[in-house]
Order: sequence, then structure tokens, then C-alpha cells
Amino acid sequence: MLNIALVAIGGFFGAISRFSLSNLIKSKAASSFPFATLIVNLLGSFLLGVIIGANLDRTWALLVGTGFMGAFTTFSTFKLENIILVSKKNWKMLILYLGVSYTFGILLAFLGIKIGQYLV
Repeated sequence: MLNIALVAIGGFFGAISRFSLSNLIKSKAASSFPFATLIVNLLGSFLLGVIIGANLDRTWALLVGTGFMGAFTTFSTFKLENIILVSKKNWKMLILYLGVSYTFGILLAFLGIKIGQYLV
């Protein structure tokens, strides 16, 4: 039961953080490009890498890794935005969005793991 509570508490704060950061980015960058989701997911990739690299104990991993980061990042919104770009036949933006999201997401996760390893 404690594990469920840890994930729920982390998820609560992760969702609020994503909502707040996304709204802030959207207010600063009025564009048809999905900058808010891109930035949130790239930041999430990096931070989850740090968490994994730091090898947190199970309690912290559930709270911050599974709970917070699971709710902070958003794979479903990313996929929906890709479907919207396909439906609008905006191929250049679609390729850019997919390329940047996957390439930099993986690189930032790797960098986060390396940095996390130095924190312990």
C-alpha cells in the first residue's frame, strides 16, 4: 500500500508540474509546433536519466521516478500531436518533431544517467 501511495503522490506533483510548465511554454511560444510537449519530454528524459543513474533506493525511485516522472512526461500527448501533424499533412514539422524528440530524448537520458552516476 505504501508503494501505491508513493507513486500517487509523485504522480500528483508530476502532473501539476507538467500542466504548469506546458502552460508557461505555450504562453511564451505561440506556435503550431508542439514546443511545450517537446520541452517537457526532453526535460523528463534527462531527469529520469539522472534518477536512474543515481540509483536511488526503492522508495525514492517509486516516488520520483515512477510517480513524478511518469506523470510529468507525456507519451500520449506526443503521439496525439504526431497524428494531428499527419492529418494536416505537415510532413516537415512531423519529421522534425519525431527526429528531435527521439534523438535528443535518448541523448539527454544517456547524459542524465552519466551525471546521476557522479551524484552518488
